[in-house]
Amino acid sequence: MGQKSRSKGCCGWFLALLILALVVGAVVFTIRKKFGHSDKPAPVPGPPGAIEQKYASALKTAMQFFDVQKSGKLVNNKITWRGDSALKDGSQANLDLSKGMYDAGDHMKFGFPMAFTATVLSWAILEYGDQMDAVGQLEPAQGSLKWITDYLINAHPSANVLYIQVGDPVADHKCWDRPETMTEERPLTQVNSSCSGSDVAAETAAAMASASLVFKTTDSTYSSTLLKHAKQLFTFADKNRGSYSENIPEVQTYYNSTGYGDELLWAASWLYHATDDDTYLQYVTGQNGEDFAQWGSPTWFSWDNKLAGTQVLLSRLTFFKTKDISNSYSSGLQSYRKTAEAVMCGLLPDSPTATKSRTDNGLIWVSDWNSLQHPVASAFLAALYSDYMLTSQTPKLKCDSDSFTPSDLRDFARSQADYVLGKNPLHTSFLVGYGDKFPQFVHHRGASIPVGSKTSCKDGFKWLDSPDPNPNVATGALLGGPFLNETYIDSRNNSRQAEPSTYNSAVIIGLLSSLVTTSSAVQSFT
Repeated sequence: MGQKSRSKGCCGWFLALLILALVVGAVVFTIRKKFGHSDKPAPVPGPPGAIEQKYASALKTAMQFFDVQKSGKLVNNKITWRGDSALKDGSQANLDLSKGMYDAGDHMKFGFPMAFTATVLSWAILEYGDQMDAVGQLEPAQGSLKWITDYLINAHPSANVLYIQVGDPVADHKCWDRPETMTEERPLTQVNSSCSGSDVAAETAAAMASASLVFKTTDSTYSSTLLKHAKQLFTFADKNRGSYSENIPEVQTYYNSTGYGDELLWAASWLYHATDDDTYLQYVTGQNGEDFAQWGSPTWFSWDNKLAGTQVLLSRLTFFKTKDISNSYSSGLQSYRKTAEAVMCGLLPDSPTATKSRTDNGLIWVSDWNSLQHPVASAFLAALYSDYMLTSQTPKLKCDSDSFTPSDLRDFARSQADYVLGKNPLHTSFLVGYGDKFPQFVHHRGASIPVGSKTSCKDGFKWLDSPDPNPNVATGALLGGPFLNETYIDSRNNSRQAEPSTYNSAVIIGLLSSLVTTSSAVQSFT
């Protein structure tokens, strides 16, 4: 009796294993087909489609901050303490600039970082939209992107005019009030043919070109409109060269640009991806590359410096599109890739060329102000590069005498994400609303003032100075972050550490989207 039972059990296990093998084989074939490697091993590091709940939960949290930051007439508003605001923005120029997003804890609309936010969010959707979709975050991401690009379209009323700011930052920062009840003046600032701003115009071109790819299959008319604006803005930026912060000195206190060459290359790179027009490839690999690319010199990726992002984006072509590109561009593209490799080698903690710009617990640390921007942006680039290697079956990255794998890059990306989410000496999440412990005194006007409070510009400062935690949770806000010694002061007056920003949200959404599932980068827009 017992013998027959054991025999039946063995047969059952055999059948189960056979079925499992067939299922896995089917999944592997599907993955291979997706990436164009039907006769090669699937380029995935683990079970295809497996969702990492920690990152999925964090992504859902992070995505909500865009709703917190929206200006204009809110549709399907999911943030109970937010309402319509800035409905008359742009009216003095007969423009509707009511949409867009406030850049941080204030009520300013700064075009330079807002456009960067849109570009990075587009990039994240293009690479990891399928992974966003797996956890229900693709539609919110596309909606938030369109909220910005709707604004950017209206801010570009003619070929050589771009409105790059709504509000007076000096007056704005003298107030502490809710956006729904603000009364301060909302002046407009523009760049044009006689007041150039190549940096902000080119970044806006990059935003529109990348977003045109996002909407290409779902709304072709809107995509074409974005691409038309992108081309015009790039031409304007290139033909009227000059820095917006040199021509408009008052912006230097807030978003000072250290140069426009990186934005020109960044915009041309996105326009090549959006158009497949070799003119843009010639632009980045020719004299402009020689002048602006800083080949061989790794840099940090941020709202001000796009070089590392450009290098990774153009490396994509060398991984996936070599056969379709003329040899005349090969040398320049390889220079971008070699510099991207130098960036990656600098990030890997065990590399011979590893940067020393990090805390004792491994967080990349570059700046006292908004310290988390650089590690999160760096980790996003590392995740992308890792997935490019996996998808193209490139096994090794050489850093001087050592070699590293895609998994090494992914481990670095995870380490930075995990630090942000609470794996740090303070055991605190710097993503508001995620985890059991996160800062309660976020430097954010709307979050700090109770709904229904009758506050004017000046008397609202009592809420800034209140000893009580914020009455409203700025869910999804990625805060400035820790000091180099890994301390954090949870105070509303500590804007250096406690203020969130929309461009921080873009890079953390990109990073988390890359980690949500164990799969490789898509090739849909190469």
